[in-house]
Amino acid sequence: MLLALVGVTGVGKTFFMNQICDKLNFKKVNTIRTRPMRAGENPKYFMTDKELNKMYDDGEIAYKFNVFGGQYGYKKEEIFSNENMVFEMHYTTIFDWKKVKSDIKTIYILPTDLEIAKNEAKKRNLSKEKEIERLNEIDEHYNRIMTDENLRSQFDYFFYNNYDKESEEKLLKLVTDILENEEKSKVLS
Repeated sequence: MLLALVGVTGVGKTFFMNQICDKLNFKKVNTIRTRPMRAGENPKYFMTDKELNKMYDDGEIAYKFNVFGGQYGYKKEEIFSNENMVFEMHYTTIFDWKKVKSDIKTIYILPTDLEIAKNEAKKRNLSKEKEIERLNEIDEHYNRIMTDENLRSQFDYFFYNNYDKESEEKLLKLVTDILENEEKSKVLS
């Protein structure tokens, strides 16, 4: 199963992805990036635009897109894997992802308090310019998901993060339930 976690910056996508991998034995889809690397990130998944475009031209990339001033790409071997895989999806790419992998499962994570998400985004040590851009994007993204019914209808599940242990447990339970439903569907097919 391919599972995508979606939501505004600072909502906890990376934290939940790590929990899903650690506790439910999913593997991470590695996002290839051309944007500047931040402290603590693995340089293995950063490359130039030219390198990423060559991988795409060579048929190694399932999907690539531009956001936040950089290109992002996903390897076919991970996207079409038979293993349980999880990644973070930018909300604007949902329509494309439905074409790339029609059976993708998506969980849209909403913050119970948008200010907490913004404070989490501020902890990323971005330049002041990038921080302002990201905070504005949080507002734009949140307003769009709350008002655009067509966009909202593209996501399979909605989940509220209260930034606590209970939220973590509830999200892991949701993913477990999705897996069980997937297994039941395979048996019935």
